[in-house]
Amino acid sequence: MKVPKAGAVAAAIAIAATASGCGGEEPKEPIAIGIKFDQPGIGMRESDGTFTGFDVDVATYIAKELGYKPSEIEFKQVFSSDRELLIQYNEVKFVAASYSISDKRKEKVDFAGPYFVAHQDLLVRADDTSITKGEDLNTKRLCSVTGSTSAENLKRNLAPKASVLELGGYSECLVALQDNLVDAMTTDNSILAGYAAKKGNEGKFRLVGLSLSNENYGIGVKKGDGDLQRKINLALTKMVSDGSWETAVKKNFGPANYKYEPAPQVTTNG
Repeated sequence: MKVPKAGAVAAAIAIAATASGCGGEEPKEPIAIGIKFDQPGIGMRESDGTFTGFDVDVATYIAKELGYKPSEIEFKQVFSSDRELLIQYNEVKFVAASYSISDKRKEKVDFAGPYFVAHQDLLVRADDTSITKGEDLNTKRLCSVTGSTSAENLKRNLAPKASVLELGGYSECLVALQDNLVDAMTTDNSILAGYAAKKGNEGKFRLVGLSLSNENYGIGVKKGDGDLQRKINLALTKMVSDGSWETAVKKNFGPANYKYEPAPQVTTNG
């Protein structure tokens, strides 16, 4: 009777060791990260289900520094209007989605970073040399996305006589620009560069090169999660110092001949 008992004990130990992950890695819950799914060069869900873009590269690098492999990342789509809610209700661990840091947003979430500086700019057809400054839009047709403040800023400050066409998304604006229905489209230069650099668009469009606003992109985290904020700041600092940041910028925006700002100084309080 003793032998079976010993065997049973050994089997139980083996089972327990297997269950506890002894000798191997324990299965890890995936980390949920909020990104844009529809911004080429920034955050894009490709037709084959893969994800591309600068924010995707930044998020993947951060996740790696937090201990997650690419296969352990779950990207979730966020829209500009619901980023704070997804963070507040723990639907995502953090958001990397052309997320400009502002005092109003910092009332609801905390930010790590900044990790990128963008400016409001204009995208025009490559062969159009008639638009070199914002005031030139007074006799032009401008496309912007419904609900965006970009066109409003231009009309209020530089081109009150501009004709504005509001469409549902930047992709629609790009089609209107290509088809000569409008003369320019406006939003952050990083987003415009992404569209200009998208495969099939190379050489068709150009950025005017204006700096109509300063947009400091940050990584949104839950309010009060100082530990995660600190770890992400360390990851961002490392990404810049080891050259991965610049590599990601050139890979995603290079074909647009985008004159990007140097990496901003990461701060501890977002």
